[in-house]
Order: sequence, then C-alpha cells, then structure tokens
Amino acid sequence: ITEGIPKQGTVHFCKQCERYLQPPGTWIQCTLESRELLALCLKKIKASLSKVRLIDAGFIWSEPHSKRLKLKLTVQKEVINGAVLQQVFVVEYIVQSQMCEDCHRIEAKDFWKAVVQVRQKTLHKKTFYYLEQLILKHRLHQNTLRIKEIHDGLDFYYSSKQQAQKMVDFLQCTVPSRSKSSQRLISHDIRSNVYNYKSTFSVEIVPICKDNVVCLSPKLAQSLGNMGQICVCVRVTSTIHLIDPISSQIAEIDGNTYWRHPFNSLFHPKQLEEFIILDINRVQQKKKGAGAGARSNKHTLAEAWVQKTSELNTDHQYFCSTHLGHILNPGDLVLGFDLANCNLNDEFANKMNPHTIPDVVLIKKNYDRTKRQHRRNWKLKELERDREGMESDDERQYQDFLEDLEEDEAIRKNVNIYRNADIPVESDTDDEGLPRISLAEMLEDLHISQDATGGEGANM
Repeated sequence: ITEGIPKQGTVHFCKQCERYLQPPGTWIQCTLESRELLALCLKKIKASLSKVRLIDAGFIWSEPHSKRLKLKLTVQKEVINGAVLQQVFVVEYIVQSQMCEDCHRIEAKDFWKAVVQVRQKTLHKKTFYYLEQLILKHRLHQNTLRIKEIHDGLDFYYSSKQQAQKMVDFLQCTVPSRSKSSQRLISHDIRSNVYNYKSTFSVEIVPICKDNVVCLSPKLAQSLGNMGQICVCVRVTSTIHLIDPISSQIAEIDGNTYWRHPFNSLFHPKQLEEFIILDINRVQQKKKGAGAGARSNKHTLAEAWVQKTSELNTDHQYFCSTHLGHILNPGDLVLGFDLANCNLNDEFANKMNPHTIPDVVLIKKNYDRTKRQHRRNWKLKELERDREGMESDDERQYQDFLEDLEEDEAIRKNVNIYRNADIPVESDTDDEGLPRISLAEMLEDLHISQDATGGEGANM
C-alpha cells in the first residue's frame, strides 16, 4: 500500500540563520524534531499520501550532525472486500545546505536597496548615545544589513525601502529631526517594465545636546511665555527641554519649531569651567512676569556667589542665579560657563542688552569621576557596527552620557540598563551623595551557555 510514496527526499537548510526552506521561497525557523519541521517534511510528500490515510507520524532519532532526518509514518488503506491494511515505513530526508537570500545580502555587504544616513552637527555625541539605546530597546537594528559609524553620525543599510522608511519614522518620533529622501536608478528592464532603485534617506538631528547653553531669538522666547533668551538645555528626547536659569521657567521645543526658529549652542562642552560655591540662598517665591509660562517643580531657584577654582588666590567673585538650588551647598564644586569674560559670536546674543546677560551660567554639580566609575555596577549594550577607530574623546563623551543617566531619571526610563555581575552590589544608600541607579531599575543580562542541555544524548 506504500507503493508510489517516495522513501527519500531533500530538505534545504541555511547554516547562517539556521532556517529551513519552505517552497517556493519562504524560510522558517524550526528546531530539530519539532512539529513545524514535521509539517515541513510531510508537505514534501503530501501529493503521494492522498491515496492512503495517514495515522501517525514521528521522528526517529538520528545524529544531529548526520545531515539526515528520518520520519516514521503509519498509513492505512482499504483493499479487496473492505479489508483495511496498515503499514509502518520510514522516509529519509537528506539535509542540503543552501544560503538564504537574507544571509546572501549580509555576506555581500554592499547589496543594499536603501540607506538611512543619520547626522548631527555637534562636537558632543550625547544625543547619539541616547538614540543608540532607544534603537536597541525597540530592536530596530535587527533588519539592518550593516551599520557604519562615520565622523558625524551613523549609516544604516537595509535590503528594502520599507524597512528604511520605518527607521526614519521611528527617528522622527524619538528625536527632534528633519529628513530628506532621494533615489538613484540602478537598472531598468524594458520588457517587464521593472525599475531597480537605491534609496537614500538623510536625517538631520537638531545640533543641540544636553547641558548646552543656547540663546533664543526674541520672537521665539516671547512665544514660549516671555522666558529669558539665555537658556540651558536640560535634556533632549522627542523635544528639546529648556530651562531659564534666572526664573526656572521651562519650555519644550519640537523639531518643526526649531527649524522655523533655529538657534545654536553658545559654548562647546570643553569650555566648561569649574566653580566653587561660596554662598547660596534659595529664592522662595519669585514674582511671575506677564504671560509667563510654567516653572519647573524639580528644580529650585537660588542666588549664589561663586569663584573659579583656577582663581582661588584672587578676589574675582561672580554673582549668579541658578536652577540647581536643590542640590548645591556652600563648598560644592560645580561646572558652568563664564559669559562675563568670553566673546559671544551669536547673532541673537550680540543684539541683547548686556545687563540682561548673566555673568555665569551653572550647568551641573561636579562629582569625583574616578569614584563614580569604580562604583558603577551596571552597563549598557552597544550596536554592532563598523568603526573607523574609537577616539579617546569618544570614550570621555560616553562616560559623560553614563553620568547623565545616573543623574536624570526621565532619560533612564527609555533605556535598558543591565546589572554588571563583575562589580559587587553595594547598598543604595550613599553617604557622599553620588547619583546612583537603584537595583530595581536594572535588568539581568541573560547568558545561555553552550552546555545548558547537558552532554550528548542527555535529557534537557
């Protein structure tokens, strides 16, 4: 009754991604001796099984490296005078290696249909490090053929235009940016009227990073609730979060508003100077001006006398207003920008009344960096990418980003933080007041070892 049913067959398997070919062109993930693999094998002989009734099917164990799959089938068929015969037989499949199209493209490296070029014209890469963690969290790097890091940003290569468009949409939702697209004709088949294009998407992120001091145009400052033109960027998420250090008034600017009223950072991060707090008084209640916007609840307005640590043997002192009154005390070290002794090359700052420009803008409290690195019991994952060389400056900027995560809970919520098992766990309570990430916010990094299933032939 098994006459006409083939006893041998072939199954195609891709070694790179460990998937099986389901004709005509679908590749599916199957584990050995799984129901999916059984269904795939039975479909190969489906036509010849139509004359008999399949009662039972299962795998006979074979050596995993033997490139053989053995199926034990039980079939029934009605013969003369209503008698039913039952027969058990074995079908053997030979597993043949064949590289799937996706792996072929990855191996070719330059076989791409679309590229997303992400750029940001700044010296500091804080926004890029934040963006990298968002891409990892939402697994948007899985469809890329290749990720290349260059001086001003990253290039993401894709096998289809739809996947690239999906990435562009994600970037526009997560960071303030603008995008342009173009396409180049590669080939054209006249007979079938098929066009083959390579698409390029250019995404430009706003050139403003966390802890930058910016000068807004008078028109934009007025539209944001009559806030001061000199502001500090507190963080960059899907919008730019600004705070006025004189009134602690806050505002958010999205990408569209920024490109309509562009402004630049007044200083580079390397121009930060260290100050010491001589005296500080918290301002209890400051009168709101006409049409003033919302004020920050997380910051406390204060007035402080400060002195540069490089000028401790002189009498040069500066008086300034700051939004960091909740964390600063006399004797603390703080990083800030000196506006009194600098040349501001900015179109809006040059037109301002000199009396309204503050002498000093304080940015953040300064902690001992080596002590923070030593006690950091967590880590982040990174994108696998082609690098043209990691500079020492990049490493310093990456440490800055890690410190920002410890200090800012709002950014931390969007990032997957993993516990570093190599560093012992200490109590969350800290006498020195160093910003810490609690254990409750960390994820366990999962490592599956090779011998998790025991020896060969052992039970799971």
